[in-house]
Amino acid sequence: MGMPIRTATARWDGNLTEGSGTIKTGKGGYQGNYSFKSRFEEGEGTNPEELIAAAHSGCYSMAFSKALADAGYTDTAVETVAKLHFDKTDAGFSVTKIDLETVGTVPGIDDSEFQKIAQAAKEGCPISRLLAPGTEITLSAKLA
Repeated sequence: MGMPIRTATARWDGNLTEGSGTIKTGKGGYQGNYSFKSRFEEGEGTNPEELIAAAHSGCYSMAFSKALADAGYTDTAVETVAKLHFDKTDAGFSVTKIDLETVGTVPGIDDSEFQKIAQAAKEGCPISRLLAPGTEITLSAKLA
């Protein structure tokens, strides 16, 4: 039996600049509004790129926690911020870069081992693998 298929739904009403929409996850864990202003300016609501950053930070935090456990360490917390760069390129608007900034509370680990495991987790994170072919992904990892 395979993994479940994940879903999300978006609805947009109106034209591009004056319209608005809603985005919701299939299991109902998140529902939010989005608009031209929330995507291309600093308006209220969310946007697709912010949701990609949320997915990446969540995926990476879990992947890092697993990698630490596989190496014999038990973290008490891993917190990751994903800063997504959404830029106009010759091909149009694109996600060009994501900066992952993670802080881990991991008793009994030295910084060198922490960095090695953090980097391996970045390479193994499914969302990193999804984005890596066209998006630069950086990582800053710190011990708490």
